[in-house]
Amino acid sequence: MSPLSDEDQRSLLAIARRSIEVTAQGLGLPGLESPSGALAERAGAFVTLRSHGVLRGCIGQIDPRQPLARTVAECAASAALHDPRFPAVTPAEVPSLSLEISVLSPLFDVAPQEIIVGRHGLLVSACFHQGLLLPQVPVEWNWDREQFLAETCRKAGLPLDAWRRGARIQAFTTQVFAEEASRGAVLHPAHGC
Repeated sequence: MSPLSDEDQRSLLAIARRSIEVTAQGLGLPGLESPSGALAERAGAFVTLRSHGVLRGCIGQIDPRQPLARTVAECAASAALHDPRFPAVTPAEVPSLSLEISVLSPLFDVAPQEIIVGRHGLLVSACFHQGLLLPQVPVEWNWDREQFLAETCRKAGLPLDAWRRGARIQAFTTQVFAEEASRGAVLHPAHGC
C-alpha cells in the first residue's frame, strides 16, 4: 500500500472517532459510504486509544481482509468496547480519548538479525500461539532487538526464547498517525500498544 495522504489520514481518524462515539452509546457500527482510493484497499490496522495520555484500549486486525476504512471502523469500536484489559468506554469518556492508527504493511518472514527496532513490528507464532507488537512498543520501552523478540514471545504465551527455537518470526512496517489536541490535525507520534 502506498503512503496515505493527509486527507486519507484525517478521513480514517474521523471514521474511527465516529465508530467509537456510536458504539459507546450501545448502537451498532455506523454505516460507511463505499470507500475509494487508498481507503478501499485491503490492509491490516490497529487503533490505539488513550485517555489523558494513558493507554485505554488497542485492537487490530493483521489480515488485510476488507477495505481499510472498514478495518479501522471495526478496530476502533473493538478497542473502545472489547479490549479485555479495560472496561468498555462510556459515552462520557469519548471526548477525552485521543486516537492513534497504525496501518500495517503485508507481513514478511525475517531473520532475527534483520529486525530493525523502531522500524519493524513483529508477529511471532508457534503451534496455535501468536503474539504481535507494533514497532512503536520497543522504542517506548527502550528494548533492544532480543528484548523485543522475547516480549513478543511473551505476548504469544510462548517461552521467551521461542524465537531461538523454531518459532516463526514475521515483520511488518506501519504508517502511524494520530489526532492532536485540536482534533483533525495529524501528527506522527512514537507510541503504541
